[in-house]
Amino acid sequence: MVSDHLARGVFGQATRLWIVNREPSRIRMHRDQNRPHLVDRFGRSHTSLRISVTDACNIRCRYCMPAHVQGFMPLDHLMPFDAIERVVRVLASAGVRKVRLTGGEPLMRPALHELVERVSSIAGLEQIAITTNGMLLADSMSKLVSAGLTHINISLDTLREEAFQRLSRRNGLDRVMAGIDAAVASGLPVRLNAVLLRDINLDDCVPLVEFAIERGVTIRFIEFMPLDADRGWSQSQVVSGGELKARLESVFGPMRPRSHADPSQPSRDYDFLNRSGTVGFIDPVSEPFCGNCNRLRLTADGKFRNCLFGREEWDVLSLLRRNASDEEIHDLARQCVLAKYPSHGISEAGFQPPERAMYQIGG
Repeated sequence: MVSDHLARGVFGQATRLWIVNREPSRIRMHRDQNRPHLVDRFGRSHTSLRISVTDACNIRCRYCMPAHVQGFMPLDHLMPFDAIERVVRVLASAGVRKVRLTGGEPLMRPALHELVERVSSIAGLEQIAITTNGMLLADSMSKLVSAGLTHINISLDTLREEAFQRLSRRNGLDRVMAGIDAAVASGLPVRLNAVLLRDINLDDCVPLVEFAIERGVTIRFIEFMPLDADRGWSQSQVVSGGELKARLESVFGPMRPRSHADPSQPSRDYDFLNRSGTVGFIDPVSEPFCGNCNRLRLTADGKFRNCLFGREEWDVLSLLRRNASDEEIHDLARQCVLAKYPSHGISEAGFQPPERAMYQIGG
């Protein structure tokens, strides 16, 4: 299978021929070879890779993007599928077990199911997930499932079209609902993600939980983070997980914490005591979970990042264009991980948000 970018000559001739003429025995060798795990200075082993496949998006959520974008990266600036597959293969040999495809809106990347199929063939991976706004999901669901997708996260911040338009600066809530229906019907594990802004959609928390319970899916509330491109983030707009939990318990009754085998999971999940339903709280502002962070990030233009809020990047795509070895790819990822700070530092004096906004990094 040839990448969506090969015909555009993203790589040099020598690299292009290597990609097309790979021998199966060479691929198996990469799959089976074990490399040192990616462990940072604080003992955190990085087993999760979040891959942004595009910065393009069909909506303009206030917590992620500016109202007006001058332009998204052209297709030939994005990391080709061949390059992504190779990086994932190398990192899987170093202990990466979970891959999540993000954006922008990942389903705006043409033929995304082909990347899912490529990645699903890599030995050692336990999960291949996608985070999407859902607007293109209904038309893509069957291909993604057939390709090997295992988990789906869908953003849903409100059930009201008016609030949806205020948050996303676009219309189309009906398309999101169609995407959610298709995801639930697929039988794969589905989670809904909601970001609440105090002045826009705080009152939506109860109907959102009811919506999730009716469909038998988990909903997780994510605190508003300083990653919006308009730099309009304000602590006053943040609805903390603690406040939200108390609000929900006043309506649905008490909750009990759900235990997790994976301590690196950022969400604190709860089951209702007196009814079905699971709610999660991801609180990077009020209760940072950096101590257990296991995530490495790969941007759409081929840069490693060790934190959403980091300001450094490691250029793996340029390395690949120079026909780098797998050992060099692994070493660059190791350098990135070793440079990771103990925490994101949001609450520290002098904190500066990264130059890139959420949609340019990968959610």
